[in-house]
Amino acid sequence: MVAGEASGDLLAGLLLDGIHARWPDVRAVGIGGPKMLQRGFETWWPQEKLAVRGYVEVLRHYREIAEIRRQLKARLIDEPPGLFIGVDAPDFNLDLEAGLRAQGIKTVHFVCPSIWAWRPGRIEKLRAAAGHVLCIFPFEPPLLERQGVAATYVGHPIANVIPDVPDRVAARVLLGLDAQAPVVALLPGSRQSELRYLAPRFFEAASLMQKAQPDIRFIAPVIPSLLAEAQQLLAASPMAGHVALLPGQSHTALAACDVTLIASGTATLEAALFKRPMVISYYVNRLSYWVMLRQQLQPWIGLPNILCGDFVVPELLQDAATPQALADATLAWLASPDKVQALQERFTALHADLRRDTPTLCADAIEKVLHQG
Repeated sequence: MVAGEASGDLLAGLLLDGIHARWPDVRAVGIGGPKMLQRGFETWWPQEKLAVRGYVEVLRHYREIAEIRRQLKARLIDEPPGLFIGVDAPDFNLDLEAGLRAQGIKTVHFVCPSIWAWRPGRIEKLRAAAGHVLCIFPFEPPLLERQGVAATYVGHPIANVIPDVPDRVAARVLLGLDAQAPVVALLPGSRQSELRYLAPRFFEAASLMQKAQPDIRFIAPVIPSLLAEAQQLLAASPMAGHVALLPGQSHTALAACDVTLIASGTATLEAALFKRPMVISYYVNRLSYWVMLRQQLQPWIGLPNILCGDFVVPELLQDAATPQALADATLAWLASPDKVQALQERFTALHADLRRDTPTLCADAIEKVLHQG
């Protein structure tokens, strides 16, 4: 198994639960993180070696990463495993899987690359690499099977972590927030580039919201490694002293808030599972945005909209992501309780669709792969 970053480690941990329940004596080896190690996984390289994001950062570490993949491939071909499972990290795993599969080693890939949204050409690589794909969204297996790729829907693990009815009152008590005050959560992203592009816009939008509705309280969960930079950006904004920065408390913030202004990404799905209305935004440099537009296959970029097949929440991207537009769209949710209730019903149905017994379903699919000729 290879899991390249923290999210993959979480998924692989659940997968190992299912594998160990079905095959107690299995030996699992490769590259993994702490949740895998807790389950007896034997790691040959530290997971941090692969946890590199961004084009420049990947290029800087390319030689080392490529050498790890070369050595791992050679070792697995020399001592063939019963099965290789690549967990996400498609840029590392798909080429590795293709090479192993060409040598007769059975392969499974966990988490379908977003070929339905970006980079459709990757389907050819996936077809060559994966004997079977474990999918976290229900619409993915039919799409893959039409392209000749066997796949199984196993549910989205985060759906089992977030409760059906989040406790807003308890979350506000934890954060020291007034139970009755309107609360807006600002989530400008978990990467440094996202924070730099979006946080100033979000803080300016918050200033406009505060002028329009002075009783609003603002909270902003930030991953701990970016806290110092977030503090600097806030200090330079009109909202200095008026936004509570919360190190690593995104779930508490989503449970506590009435609405969230949020960067496009996995966090938007978490917000949907917390049944919170949102305004999705994103901003990158113009060249990157042009490349993204050319690769985009659907009219939506936010996961809640993609999964619902409709613009159930607004998306304000690039030049449309002005502070005034962000403020107006966020305030509109606070003024529309009927629309919020309808959205919550939609998100409740989505939550039910995504909740499955992921460890068992993964083990069932893997067992079928192992029994194939």
